[in-house]
Amino acid sequence: MTISAPQEPAHAEETPAAPPARMALVVLGLCFALSVLGRGLGESFTVFLKPISDSFGWDRAEVVSIYSLTALAGGLAAPLIGRLFDYSGPRVVYAVGLLLLGTAFTAAAQAQALWQFQISIGLCVGTGIALIGNVPNSILLGRWFGKKLPTAMAVIYSATGAGVLILLPGSQILIDAIGWRSAYQSFGAVTFVLLVPLALLPWRLFAAGAPHVTKPLADELADDAWTLSRALRHHAFWALFSTFFFTAVGMYAIAPQVVAYLIDAGFAPLQAATAWGFSGVVLLFGMLGVSWLDGLIGRRPSVLFSYAVSIAGILMLWALQAWPNIFLLTGFVVCFGSMIGSRGPLLSATAMKIFRGKRLGTIYGTITIGSGLGSALGSWSGGVIHDLTHGYDAVILLALVSVIIGMIPFLVVPALRT
Repeated sequence: MTISAPQEPAHAEETPAAPPARMALVVLGLCFALSVLGRGLGESFTVFLKPISDSFGWDRAEVVSIYSLTALAGGLAAPLIGRLFDYSGPRVVYAVGLLLLGTAFTAAAQAQALWQFQISIGLCVGTGIALIGNVPNSILLGRWFGKKLPTAMAVIYSATGAGVLILLPGSQILIDAIGWRSAYQSFGAVTFVLLVPLALLPWRLFAAGAPHVTKPLADELADDAWTLSRALRHHAFWALFSTFFFTAVGMYAIAPQVVAYLIDAGFAPLQAATAWGFSGVVLLFGMLGVSWLDGLIGRRPSVLFSYAVSIAGILMLWALQAWPNIFLLTGFVVCFGSMIGSRGPLLSATAMKIFRGKRLGTIYGTITIGSGLGSALGSWSGGVIHDLTHGYDAVILLALVSVIIGMIPFLVVPALRT
């Protein structure tokens, strides 16, 4: 059995070959741009939360349920997206994602009931983000970067920060200027327009990968390919799944409510949105820094360091309730923001090293269900707990405990240490 890239349709364009290193950077830039768009649109809901809640008089748990469904839909769709990528290639996956996002935001601009937001911004946006997000990007980049995949994935995961930096303050400005409905209408129009240049790109060339990466991999796996059923029986699969799950619970119990939390603590709305948006700047350094540490001191110490910094950020956020000041705010943004997805590249690289093969997309997508379920449970639980307690202490405690549990597999599972 050999490894081959999914075939693009017969009408796909022929493009002269470019040097592998240059083409790898082109693919990296494209994946980064798609991730910026997807993650930025998804995280922008933290700015829309209060305007939507105020417009309809809904409580926090009801509005946060929309964000929870976004995460849940993305997680549950991941294995199907991986399978679609395995069989249809990147052009189809990315085009369907943009089409779904454009339709979802256009529909949300007209929504009048909670269930309409839950379907459009929840289920459809969540699936659309996943279609242009980490699962297809990880598989595509794996064909170009080989052993350098952790660094490439660090760049892609940092797109979350870039998207937050650009779209959170931008969303707040749009909402202030034209209202949240028109802002959503604008999001829909932009994604529809982007479909045209996306369709014209040389996807057959992008999907082929670099020969020096794909050829050795095909030879190595000729007699030893993973299947999903085999992966499900391996302890490393469930260790990665649980790490994704509990870490996501901890981070997303907080993330959807950060802007609202900062406003309640006494910061102005634009200041709160901009401060959280600035996490996009520090996230880039956090991603690259943790990946650099991975090569310097090894995987387990690097991951554990990232968890320690996240815990420090959570404690600073808790302290902001009593002492709202720029120093604690800066510390929280730097610590929590820089590490909010810093483990992702290392987890992705670990999964691809263990489970590589023709069905990698399906296996990796199934593992990332843990992240989707955790994000959904964390954000929903955070909203419910806030409404029940009328405060944030219990929410922050949930986040802290979950993050600590999330790092345990790296302490006890040997396969995750290398």
